[in-house]
Amino acid sequence: MKFEFSHAIKRGSLSQFDHHNSGQPWSAQVDKEYQDDAVWIISSSFLIFTMHSGFGLLESGNVSAKDEVNIMVKNVVDVVCGGLAYWAVGFGLSFGSGGWWDNPIIGFGQFFYDPANLNAPIDDEAWAYAVFLFQMSLATTASTIVSGAVAERAKLKSYILLGILVTLAQALPAHWVWDKRGFFNMLGVVDYAGCSCNHLVGGIIGLVATVYLKPRRNRFIEDSVHQMSSPGNALLGTFLLWWGWFGINTGCVWGVSEGRWRLGGRAAVASIMTSIGGGAIATVISYIHSDKLRVQYLINGVLSSLVSITAFAPIAQPWHAVIVGSISASLSIAILPVLERFHVDDPVGVVPIHLVSSIWGMLAVGIFAKRDHYVAEGLLYDGLLYGGGVKLLAIQTCCVLVIIGYCTVAGYFILACIENSPLGLRVSDYEEELGADATEHGLTGANISRYVVEKPLNVRTLSTVTKAVARWKTQTRQQSRATRMMNLKKLHEKRLALGSPANSDSRRTPRPSGSSQSPNAPSTSQAPPTIDAKVKGAE
Repeated sequence: MKFEFSHAIKRGSLSQFDHHNSGQPWSAQVDKEYQDDAVWIISSSFLIFTMHSGFGLLESGNVSAKDEVNIMVKNVVDVVCGGLAYWAVGFGLSFGSGGWWDNPIIGFGQFFYDPANLNAPIDDEAWAYAVFLFQMSLATTASTIVSGAVAERAKLKSYILLGILVTLAQALPAHWVWDKRGFFNMLGVVDYAGCSCNHLVGGIIGLVATVYLKPRRNRFIEDSVHQMSSPGNALLGTFLLWWGWFGINTGCVWGVSEGRWRLGGRAAVASIMTSIGGGAIATVISYIHSDKLRVQYLINGVLSSLVSITAFAPIAQPWHAVIVGSISASLSIAILPVLERFHVDDPVGVVPIHLVSSIWGMLAVGIFAKRDHYVAEGLLYDGLLYGGGVKLLAIQTCCVLVIIGYCTVAGYFILACIENSPLGLRVSDYEEELGADATEHGLTGANISRYVVEKPLNVRTLSTVTKAVARWKTQTRQQSRATRMMNLKKLHEKRLALGSPANSDSRRTPRPSGSSQSPNAPSTSQAPPTIDAKVKGAE
């Protein structure tokens, strides 16, 4: 059965993602198709959300032990603050429509998005909720990519602002590529799951950020010590990202009705086959290079292959996926010596995994893409291998170049504004040496036995770090003592107030006749203990 997506743009509604039954008279079959498709993409959104756990574990496993908690916190604020910004403004900049100002550059409308305000039928309203959840899950991953590039160097408050602005910057490429009015969409660009408008955006801004911030302390000196703090966490994070990628690549077919389940199945097979090809090539290269299976090579091979297939997973044949993933893994490993040569400090591998692989993935569409009778939209031209010439490859190349230029300028502008604001951008050398877990979160001494600084500790540095930790602990004890004293003082004042004459008269109970107080009993008129005595007793 051949199916088509709706090409109509409804004012006050979604422009690209109207359900294919939108506008049809209600029937039990139409209602069931809405439900099946909405459940499909909501479930995919849940899978995508688990990727934030994967990002956090991967990044915390790559950075120093003294920054593990901080990098996990940054992944949390990416969802919290980035999600808020996307709901308020970002979704409207990507897919908002509202009248004469509709244009191919930027969306406008549906800010502070609420599908109930669309006055649409109940099925269309429910579909709009599902679409928004899926798009927000994708959008917040762009800022999460950048968090790895600035690891161990960016202030937390500054990073929160950076994550919000990156989420909003991602909204424009999403409009160009995915919205029906976007100029690349009208040209026929192919990017089903965000290879360009998520991974390329995050990769370019991440590269600009890590160059702008400069390397970590002593990162490229001769006796530098640079190793993963927890390879186990990094590998576990890789598995979670691997799992979440099935949600991205299968969710982008937008349902299972009208034969789209076939595209979902093909996308799932393409996802596993490309990661198999990438992982296999990374294993071979690692053994050839060092006679050992290096964890970083394996992670780069698997994740970079998944990035590259996101551009066309629903239409990629299994052998396409294996080749694309293998080439992507090779490129992501080959770029590592180049980054070292030019002293680009990329702690988590943002450049090889997200930047290099997304460029290759977009270009691979122009080579391997092939139309079939099940795909009525999203692929106007065949790729180079199937007689389509270079037209699709030229469109894909143009899209890549424009997004690279835009993100380079936008990323530098955002970073420069934050750097010159009262917040500042980079932590001081002293704070970097102590670690963000202590300076940003007060976790003094946590994991200190596992701390590894970029330069081996000498006597002087060890003394400095020890004194700093001791000072933090002293301040913590003083603050705790001051808090206890304040609480005891308030309690003492409350008891004095309850023991005033007015209260004591009203609360005094009559003593039975004939009773007398024991001479050994304490006097009721004895003054209550002083606040100093209570503090001493508490201590």
